[in-house]
Amino acid sequence: MTLEQLVSPIPLETQTWTWQGHQIHYTVMGTGRPLLLLHGFGASIGHWRHNIPVLAAGGYRVYAIDLLGFGSSDKPAVVYSLDLWQELVRDFCVEQALGPTVFVGNSIGGLLSLLLLAQHPELSAGAVLLNPAGGLNHRPDELNLPLRLVMGVFTRLVSSPLFGPWIFDQVRQKSRIRKTLRQVYRNTEAITDELVELLYAPSCDPGAQQVFASILTAPAGPAPVDLLPLVQHPLLVLWGEADPWTPIQGAAVYRQNPQVEIVPIPQTGHCPHDERPDVVNPLILDWLANLD
Repeated sequence: MTLEQLVSPIPLETQTWTWQGHQIHYTVMGTGRPLLLLHGFGASIGHWRHNIPVLAAGGYRVYAIDLLGFGSSDKPAVVYSLDLWQELVRDFCVEQALGPTVFVGNSIGGLLSLLLLAQHPELSAGAVLLNPAGGLNHRPDELNLPLRLVMGVFTRLVSSPLFGPWIFDQVRQKSRIRKTLRQVYRNTEAITDELVELLYAPSCDPGAQQVFASILTAPAGPAPVDLLPLVQHPLLVLWGEADPWTPIQGAAVYRQNPQVEIVPIPQTGHCPHDERPDVVNPLILDWLANLD
């Protein structure tokens, strides 16, 4: 069986790691150079189910982690931010003795990967970003005045003890999740009942609504334009060209760093690794093969 044929998901066994008193779930498969996969907002380890077996079969020790607040990991009432998750991932790499690691991240996980690459070069060997977010949230100067006012009202409602739970309950309905996926996935065959369930199930956990509200009202965090000059390691950026959330025009900022390779993926939306794993997996493996 070729690596390209290994795209059907297989059961992922998870383990638990205790971080600052919280239970963090992760999975590991394979042997070789360590890769650490970091999911996006609302996702989890399962979002990498089409990638982990292929990358592991390619000769890598592949880790994926449910960030605090997501998936099967604990969802405590804390202030969520990129700095919080950066501290978590840093401690995970140190305690697991991973050594120089290649971070692979989608959306917010992509921005987190870039942050780790820039601020913790001693932990890094490189990174692969898939449609990386520009911030944990939009910065006020990125929005026109009407939209800024609308988002201001929405964030106040989301964090309201009265309206917040109702809004969250509307957002997390399976029919709404499927509708959102149809907006951001261009490969509609990838929108399966399994995928909807992967996104829905963690939203039923205690504390999920508070996590949602905390993240939507959190600071945007460092901007890619400020992080890229600090990057010392090679960087591969894979970008679905049809992404309405993080349009491919955002890839232009990455060209300022000569160590960055940018590969557009046609007819693909926000989650290339899940929409077209048959395209993404070989691209990652080819790039890894040429990594020093």
